[in-house]
Amino acid sequence: MDKELVKQILARISAVCVGVVFVFSGLVKAIDPMGGVHKFHDYFVAFGLDWLHQFELLFSLQLSAVEFTIGVCLLLGAYRGYSSFFALLVMLFMTPLTLYLAIFNPVSDCGCFGDAVIITNWQTFFKNIFLLAAAFTAFSYRKKLHSFYTFKAYWFVALFSYLFVNGFTYSNYTKLPIIDFRPYKVGVNIAEAMHIPHDAPVAEERYSFIMEKDGVQKTFALEDYPQDDTTWTFVEQKIEVIKPGYIPAITDFSIVDAQEDDITEQILQDTVGVFLFISPSLAEASDSEIERYNAVYDYAQAEGNQFYCLTASSENEIKEWINNTGAEYPFAFTDKITLKTIIRSNPGLVLLKGGTILKKWAHQQLPEENLIEATMSRYLNHEVVKKEEDGRMMNNILTFTIPLLLIWIYDYLKHKRRRKKEDVPTAENIQ
Repeated sequence: MDKELVKQILARISAVCVGVVFVFSGLVKAIDPMGGVHKFHDYFVAFGLDWLHQFELLFSLQLSAVEFTIGVCLLLGAYRGYSSFFALLVMLFMTPLTLYLAIFNPVSDCGCFGDAVIITNWQTFFKNIFLLAAAFTAFSYRKKLHSFYTFKAYWFVALFSYLFVNGFTYSNYTKLPIIDFRPYKVGVNIAEAMHIPHDAPVAEERYSFIMEKDGVQKTFALEDYPQDDTTWTFVEQKIEVIKPGYIPAITDFSIVDAQEDDITEQILQDTVGVFLFISPSLAEASDSEIERYNAVYDYAQAEGNQFYCLTASSENEIKEWINNTGAEYPFAFTDKITLKTIIRSNPGLVLLKGGTILKKWAHQQLPEENLIEATMSRYLNHEVVKKEEDGRMMNNILTFTIPLLLIWIYDYLKHKRRRKKEDVPTAENIQ
């Protein structure tokens, strides 16, 4: 086989592999930008970079934009040298970083694909080894890459991709993610998602204990634990998972009211309808649409629906919220991370019926006060059949693909006319 042809094939396969992964990675981060914020927070805590917390949202927004733009340019062959170089640069940074994560495990997963695809740190590292090799190949043979556009249209492909993904990310940030990758998505029955089948596999674990005596440490198995020997001092307990057991989709949903009574079952078994006003931190919550929440509470009171504010806030923060907003609804408490997982908005509203999530609203998405009764009754009566997310997704796909297609047609025709004009013989050429 011709050597140049082999290089061309390797270059195209490598560019497609890296481009697809970069586009997918950037896209899932753009769908759930708050998930990226939480992941950057975990990184900064793990590495002691607390001063970077103020930039978490900026980093989340721009990481998705950069990855997506590089991926699109690689796939379409725009700025082949720059796009392949930056892809290689990203992989040269990420590969040793993920090796460190795999060895020392400061965070549970790197968050490369958000909550869409969760893989272990070692799996991430091996994936990055492959991508590093592919990025290096694409960069080495960048002149062999095919472009769907002429050089004059490159700027549009790159700039439009960057601006589009930024707008798409901002839309998912101000509203709720267009696709919900988390276990608390609309249509999920929480009780069923928490259920463990009677025949589910049980985890097998091995316990060991590190003890110390006279400055010397020794590891004991559970059956050899020196319970009667008081000369040993306990240092650390380790748990090794030999065989993982069944883990339900939801493991952390629990609600405690102000009297410290567990009302989880009461909420999940309610077949009339329960409104959950969710705020992980009331001190950080927006009160710009508080009148609409109060109107929902009034509607719930009139219709006999339960209404709770679920929060992880302190008593003082709750009192301050009541003073500032005039809130009359009862407060209950849930783990902060769970609340952030349920809805990517602070505050947000979730409607349950029979334990099933019927609808979720970000605080900017609540209907006008005069439309609340009609809107809520539609959801409670199951009159809403088509998911609104379907329309949003199609609009975004068309918004991205149609301009690129039109520019491609224009670029192709213009290039064809230019070539045709160059081929027409002139008097000077005839002579």
